[in-house]
Amino acid sequence: MSFAFVFPGQGSQAVGMGKALADAFAPARAVFEEVDAALGEKLTRTMWEGPAEALTLTENAQPALMAVSLAAMRVLEAHAGVDLVRDARFVAGHSLGEYSALAAAGALTIADTARLLRLRGRAMQKAVPVGTGAMAALLGVEFEQAAAIAAEAAQGQVCQAANDNGGGQVVVSGDKAAVERAVEIARGKGARRAMILPVSAPFHCMLMQPAADAMAAALASVTVKPPLVPVVANALVRPIRDPGDIVRALVAQVTGTVRWRESIAFMAAAGVTTFYEVGAGKVLSGLVRRIADSARGVSIGTPEDVAIFRLAEA
Repeated sequence: MSFAFVFPGQGSQAVGMGKALADAFAPARAVFEEVDAALGEKLTRTMWEGPAEALTLTENAQPALMAVSLAAMRVLEAHAGVDLVRDARFVAGHSLGEYSALAAAGALTIADTARLLRLRGRAMQKAVPVGTGAMAALLGVEFEQAAAIAAEAAQGQVCQAANDNGGGQVVVSGDKAAVERAVEIARGKGARRAMILPVSAPFHCMLMQPAADAMAAALASVTVKPPLVPVVANALVRPIRDPGDIVRALVAQVTGTVRWRESIAFMAAAGVTTFYEVGAGKVLSGLVRRIADSARGVSIGTPEDVAIFRLAEA
């Protein structure tokens, strides 16, 4: 058997996430304390007490989701005997989850990752005036058709296939009017469902270029080490270990498509049979089953999940 550890992206956040891990395990508490110290504020208070509107803000959700993923990862290492170098063929993460994957594999420190994600969240939010961009989910549409729909809808504006999540689930992103046109075109072409998403900015399209520039500058100021385990990059769909390649992939990711379907398919083709989703929610575990029939997805984000994992791996 071959394993990969994958890390969730924005949308998996929920008030209370990570609190049970912190209550039960010292390594989890240490991660949350390190993130709070790096940001100079009690992000954990927002994570555990809310309000949900504050946690959902991009600048909070991104470092918060990373914190839960790294807390769960440290607990697995300390209490379930996980050794990434020994046990993981690859690591990968969905959008911001790629930063979590890099931190888990030792390419970035937790403190630097928290600060980078706070900056990334703010830069992505500021890149486009509120209300001028949008994202929409097209269900029952494969990636090539979604890309064609986006191109038809653009009409001189920006409209791109932003997330290729697999299982006939593609998200398009861009100027609000163009995305609205894409929804109507998709409905006319037989999409099972097409709907505008309740997001605060049009992520993963060319409108995010100011945020990509901000991330290039920020990443130039931190130390990026070769990861202990190959990281399958969203933008490249191949494993990378060179720090320069990692930085370029993280910058490209801001304006490029999250190629999650291809990433899971690549890892499955390389022999991965189990994908452990480490952190909040179960979104990625569900997608694994839609993309790779022979693989299974297992979510690990609570003390109960850790206990089951220990039994399963004993």
